[in-house]
Amino acid sequence: MKNTALTKIHESLGAKLVPFAGYNMPVQYEGVNIEHETVRHAVGVFDVSHMGEFLISGPHALALIQKVSSNDASKLSVGKAQYSCMPNSNGGIVDDLIIYRIKEDAYLLVVNASNIDKDWDWINSKNEHGAEMKNLSDDYSLLAIQGPKSIEAMQSLTDVNLSEINFYNFKVGDFAGIAHVIISATGYTGSGGFEIYCKNTEVEQIWDSVLKAGASFGIKPIGLAARDTLRLEMGYCLYGNDIDDTTSPLEAGLVWITKFTKPFTNHEALKAEKENGSKRKLVAFELDTRGIPRQGYSILDTQGNTIGHVTSGTMSPSLSKGIGMGYVTTQASSIDNKIQIQIRKKLVPATIVKLPFYKI
Repeated sequence: MKNTALTKIHESLGAKLVPFAGYNMPVQYEGVNIEHETVRHAVGVFDVSHMGEFLISGPHALALIQKVSSNDASKLSVGKAQYSCMPNSNGGIVDDLIIYRIKEDAYLLVVNASNIDKDWDWINSKNEHGAEMKNLSDDYSLLAIQGPKSIEAMQSLTDVNLSEINFYNFKVGDFAGIAHVIISATGYTGSGGFEIYCKNTEVEQIWDSVLKAGASFGIKPIGLAARDTLRLEMGYCLYGNDIDDTTSPLEAGLVWITKFTKPFTNHEALKAEKENGSKRKLVAFELDTRGIPRQGYSILDTQGNTIGHVTSGTMSPSLSKGIGMGYVTTQASSIDNKIQIQIRKKLVPATIVKLPFYKI
């Protein structure tokens, strides 16, 4: 297992470390519910340095990114970021990612930790015109400072006006005494905040400064378990659960990042799927009675027919009810449709709802 540059600090803070995507990662410190509520109402800091970072640059960089990604990266100007996915050749998704345009001819691609090698090989296989590629994943760290008090708590650490960084924008500046840090606002929790990209040799100084600056605002270190409950309350897809090599971006509800204004891998098949309709759809649901849905549980209609399966599920700390997402047949995917979740030997009634679960 790999460690992040902060693993020893997590151990000293009493974090429970678990294997995740090949890394020892802090899953929780005080407890999932406490950490979840800290981010929803105050400010928390996550070590998410396991994520992968690729630098794609040179005169052919944009052409390569356009070929492998479903969104239209030509719309990006320097200082802006874009959520996208990389379709495979069989109708599924290689990975979802965030693309940052950091210079006119340079882009930073942030990919999921479990897919770093797979993504690198995939992009490289499409690099026909020699765009320059660098895998920075082992040299860089990533902190996510999330919560409604993030701006107020962190402003003392930088001359960059944090309140002026709009959603899916970023700036490069000094942060916690470290020069040339990427400060972005692409939060995965739905509660506002920032991500800090820095070198491994710099992250301990930044981590310590963040905790000191946020102390009077109630900042806490937050583990990956709360990150999962926070993202699920917002209805954000998680690779390996809600999307994978077998799910198309259209059936996953990602039509908004699938732009047919330019060619990309498998775009013709996906365009035909859009025109003809998907056979199944990813839906969100809330349990009508007590219970906790889990990945892999069967979804049934009210007559007891199996119509799909749960991809993500939890007991929502904010809503105090069982929530989840899953694929069902398109005919059964309407909002307010009644369904049933097979939880062990019991069929628990549920209702398909509109995302997000948690309304800010």
